[in-house]
Amino acid sequence: MTALNTYFTGLRASVRPVFVLRGERLWEIDALRGVAIVMMVVYHLLWDLASLGGYDITLRSGFWSWWQIVTASLFTGLVGLSLTLSYSRERRVYPSGSLWSKYIIRGLTIFTWGLVIGLVTYLALGAGYYVRFGILHLIGLSIILAYPLLRFRWLNLALGAALTLLGPAVEGLHLSLPALEWLAPTPGSGVDYAPLIPWFGRVLIGVFLGNMLYPGGQRRFSLPDLGHSRLIMPLRLMGENSLLIYLVHQPILLATLALLGVITF
Repeated sequence: MTALNTYFTGLRASVRPVFVLRGERLWEIDALRGVAIVMMVVYHLLWDLASLGGYDITLRSGFWSWWQIVTASLFTGLVGLSLTLSYSRERRVYPSGSLWSKYIIRGLTIFTWGLVIGLVTYLALGAGYYVRFGILHLIGLSIILAYPLLRFRWLNLALGAALTLLGPAVEGLHLSLPALEWLAPTPGSGVDYAPLIPWFGRVLIGVFLGNMLYPGGQRRFSLPDLGHSRLIMPLRLMGENSLLIYLVHQPILLATLALLGVITF
């Protein structure tokens, strides 16, 4: 199979709905991803109400600002942690040689969906609100950039902490460099904005945690088997369908709110 065929196969597979939970997966990782999905939907609902419905909801400071930061941090940290699990799984099949091509294709797949989101939001919401470099752009690029670091522990913690701490300092400079908005905080860079500084730092911290807590892809701590409880199973299912939910939740929210007369375009 050529790289191009693998890429298009990956695009289709990445949004194929999962209806039956896969038993070989670590339930707590998918459940945490499901929690992040719920938090994201709540925040975006409030964003719709504030930005399109005229409701007085403070999102850029206070509680809901921290809610958004925690949500994005959970997503990006889980990206790094999940990369260590997939790397360990691939290494069991291919113990030697480079796996970078697999991660390049995987990263390009996610990045492509980021481009789709950017185009759709530009056409629907205009230049002031579209996603220029959002969470999917970040995740796609991070998958590619993190590959050479997946074997390390403390190096990832050091780099991750440095990038995370560098973020506020760079943001305080109020740089006006649109060509580098993917790299560092740039004013007026649209919504759902997640440049590599500081957000790639969270991914690397997730890699550190993955290698510490799941060496070789195996859980190194004991955990009660709660994966089939009534609370956890829906979260796991959302976690396994996280990309699909990310892509469709806003159109569903906007259509529902419009039908209810809560927002107007």
